Amino acid sequence: MDSIYTAIQEKIRSGQKQIAVLIDPDKFGSTDIVDMANEAKVDCFFVGGSLMAGGSIERCIKEIKKRSSIPVIIFPGSTMQICDKADGILLISLISGRNADLLIGQHVVAAPYLKQSGLEVLSTGYILVDSGKQTSASYISNTMPLPYDKNDIAVCTAMAGEMLGLKMIYLDGGSGALKPVSAHMIKSVKENITVPLVVGGGIRSVEQAASAIQAGADILVVGNALESDAGLLLSIADAVHKSTVLNN
Repeated sequence: MDSIYTAIQEKIRSGQKQIAVLIDPDKFGSTDIVDMANEAKVDCFFVGGSLMAGGSIERCIKEIKKRSSIPVIIFPGSTMQICDKADGILLISLISGRNADLLIGQHVVAAPYLKQSGLEVLSTGYILVDSGKQTSASYISNTMPLPYDKNDIAVCTAMAGEMLGLKMIYLDGGSGALKPVSAHMIKSVKENITVPLVVGGGIRSVEQAASAIQAGADILVVGNALESDAGLLLSIADAVHKSTVLNN
């Protein structure tokens, strides 16, 4: 079986755009979104949250895997969100911030557990971008997001992450973002890196999804918007797939 990262790279080489559904274990009360993801043929699930107040990441992952063969990747908010029931984990280094604990500190603590877990580790340079309000990610991480219109800072940060050996770059407005990362920033970053580019946060419409994909996002992440309208996933997935066809 090919690794998750190999599959991501192969899809990119063939011109395929990808979509991931972000699930917060605290808000996972129904498997409807899993069934919808199966129908929409999404590429992977991201599971995790900046702050978990009561949800069980292990229970959430087990329920997803009961109903779907789509890869489940942990998107951890802390070292407490490591679970060997998943297929992989984003080992996130918050390269947009200057909080040493989230650049390398928590990774040192997590390393022996990850080694034993058997999870595929996807080292990811995480770049928080200002979305018009403070998000859970910026508050919990105690870092300032990049200014919304400073494409050059985003580009240099992403390039540095790739040069440090990170396997993916993730541009994120954060959970509950008022606006998504701009198409200009996505395009600028994509033109200057060779690793996969993940984009999420604030995507609430087909138009916003299509804009991010056309600007250069390799993997589009949707989450919060689906909590009030799970059916939106089908429309967004359709837009992503059509973009793939147009690009080939």
